[in-house]
Amino acid sequence: MAKVDVLNIKGEKVEEINLNDDVFAIEPNEAVVHQVVVAQLANKRQGTQSTKTRSEVRGGGRKPWRQKGTGRARAGSIRSPLWKGGGVIFAPKPRDYSQKVNKKMRRLAMKSVLSSKVLDNELIVLDSLNFDAPKTKEMVEVLKNINANKALLVLANNDENVYKSARNIPDVATATVDSLNVYDMLKYYQLVVTKEAAQKIEEVYA
Repeated sequence: MAKVDVLNIKGEKVEEINLNDDVFAIEPNEAVVHQVVVAQLANKRQGTQSTKTRSEVRGGGRKPWRQKGTGRARAGSIRSPLWKGGGVIFAPKPRDYSQKVNKKMRRLAMKSVLSSKVLDNELIVLDSLNFDAPKTKEMVEVLKNINANKALLVLANNDENVYKSARNIPDVATATVDSLNVYDMLKYYQLVVTKEAAQKIEEVYA
């Protein structure tokens, strides 16, 4: 089993815990992680972009000049894509960009990223993380103590004080185990997980 140090908010080691190998010590599957990230980003796209083709632009019904004899190039409509004010060639239209990824692949991608974080020493486990009131200054101090720069804070349950303490800090975000996803874990260098959250992750993905 993978052993990880548990730190307190002062950055001091308080204990060691064993993480489940089925979740935190598998061989990372980069292909599956890539596919899940692409699908996640594609599913965020609205797909509402729309421009007009030559048939949809108003006007251009009459031929601008006769076909022959003028010395000018042939023209059938002033709304040709070659003309100013004309339509767009292969105009983008509303479409659905969403991709489906099955549950098995999503779970494998999550476990692959969690395992790679352990391999790269980018997983930091805290014994607990809570504040009596929202204090950005205190959160900055905690991150400094544990040497976390661009970090995703993962909590077992939603904590308003922790969320408000972290939301104004650049390159820092919070998430619960339920909202954890592959893209966010890859976006941030360090994954700062509370001991309770780590246990909950093992329950969900083991």
